[in-house]
Amino acid sequence: MSIAVLLKQVPDTTAKISVSNGRVDESEVAKWSMSPYDEYALESALQLKESGGGDLVAITAGPARCEKLLRDAAAVGADTLVHVSAENINDLDSVQVQKLLAAAVEKSGASVVFCGKQAADTNAGSTGPGVAELIGASCITLVSEVAADGAGFTATRPSAAGQEKVGVAAPCVFAFDKGVTEMRRPNVRGIMMAKKKPIETWSAADLGVDIGAAAVTIDSHSPPAEKPPGQKFEGADSVSTVVGKLRDEANVI
Repeated sequence: MSIAVLLKQVPDTTAKISVSNGRVDESEVAKWSMSPYDEYALESALQLKESGGGDLVAITAGPARCEKLLRDAAAVGADTLVHVSAENINDLDSVQVQKLLAAAVEKSGASVVFCGKQAADTNAGSTGPGVAELIGASCITLVSEVAADGAGFTATRPSAAGQEKVGVAAPCVFAFDKGVTEMRRPNVRGIMMAKKKPIETWSAADLGVDIGAAAVTIDSHSPPAEKPPGQKFEGADSVSTVVGKLRDEANVI
């Protein structure tokens, strides 16, 4: 069994984001990390591989800096690393990216795909369903856990009545919400081996994909409005003023 995990490199949640000339200035991003929901997908895929055997293929699409993301995945147990080269990834819309990822999944030979329910930068939530549609696979979203069940798999996800278990057979795509287990930390041996592991780099031409023209374009980015300065009150005489502001301005009481 071959399992593909789709990973995305995003600005770290602690990184400062700056906007220059109407675009996010990526050169100013000090730290890039794996999208948090992808971490849960990767850990669950590792557990599934360990319980049933097989090969785990880590796939990402993006510029050259994404190779670090793949080595991070290798350090915790990914067997094969695939980089879909797309230096202009920010100029592609979600459908174009899904075409690249779907083609990479098919070329890798994987019949089971894991990914995060949404990326931390765009929050679009379309990758899992989009890739499933393109490869003709079933798709289960908001997954927290996946287990092998005979010839198929059982996924746990929330429902209106609580937790539900959904059975599915390959080919299938699981889009992860917060999982049961946090992603494991790499050990020194894993880190050293990951540095030597080869990365397969595929272009759109290598995949035989014509992504076409983008149907959606971003005109510009803009930072959020600055918050007004805080107000400070001291002494018992200010209690009525504070209560009035909490009630009339902040609407918290």
